[in-house]
Amino acid sequence: KWLTKFPGQPDQLISAAQLAGWARSKQISSELLVVDQASGTTYMVKQIPGVFSTKDWTTAMIFSWLLGGFGVDRFYLGYTGLGLLKLFTLGGCGIWSIIDAILVTMKNIPDSNGAPLA
Repeated sequence: KWLTKFPGQPDQLISAAQLAGWARSKQISSELLVVDQASGTTYMVKQIPGVFSTKDWTTAMIFSWLLGGFGVDRFYLGYTGLGLLKLFTLGGCGIWSIIDAILVTMKNIPDSNGAPLA
């Protein structure tokens, strides 16, 4: 169990699964501080396994802007089929690459497991 500390609200005990649900629905950011009930240690939510993606947002953004026309960003996020399609169409003649670059920058594309990028 994790103790959340939202400003202006009482502390709550929640599970990692609840945190993951909140992350997927964009109710919390990866920088939210939580306290491990057992040890009393404070962590950022992105450090808890399974809540946010293991893929790095900065890396995905760089891949998307620089190599998105070749599908590298989609391969990195685990979307092999879309990566191949993007590679063979050269990023949908560039249009798909630009759209993906914007979506990755805005953190609107999760990894292939549905976990949001941290």
